[in-house]
Amino acid sequence: MATNPVQFINQVRAEAAKITWPTRREVITTTIMVMIFASITSLFFFLVDLAVRTGLTEGLRLISG
Repeated sequence: MATNPVQFINQVRAEAAKITWPTRREVITTTIMVMIFASITSLFFFLVDLAVRTGLTEGLRLISG
């Protein structure tokens, strides 16, 4: 069933009225949490990369003599 443009605009407005925007405090809290988790994740992958690189370097050093 096709709706005319006026009905469509009215439906869009009705749906847009249902949107609840986060408060400033929620946005700040969520942003801080994302930054903390991104930092923890980057530290984890840095340490894993360091361990793998060190293990490979030492392993190749032992093999090559």
